[in-house]
Amino acid sequence: MAERHDSERESRRILERVARETDPSGTSFVARTTKGVRDHVSAVDADRDDAIEVWGTRIGRTIGLLLTLGLMVWLVFYIIRGS
Repeated sequence: MAERHDSERESRRILERVARETDPSGTSFVARTTKGVRDHVSAVDADRDDAIEVWGTRIGRTIGLLLTLGLMVWLVFYIIRGS
């Protein structure tokens, strides 16, 4: 009986999540992705008690983001030039 109750609770949780993610009045995919990237780069998941870890994470992730964007721009220019 307990297994059935757990299964029903899990099913309801999944259905609520799907409804929340597909709700047209909810946040869009772009807004959720933008918030996720902003939270990632600003080190929301880092330990707030350790300032060095927070700033080190922010600096490292910002450098990584800039490097990725730079490589993407370089790739586009490389493809456009046809070299």
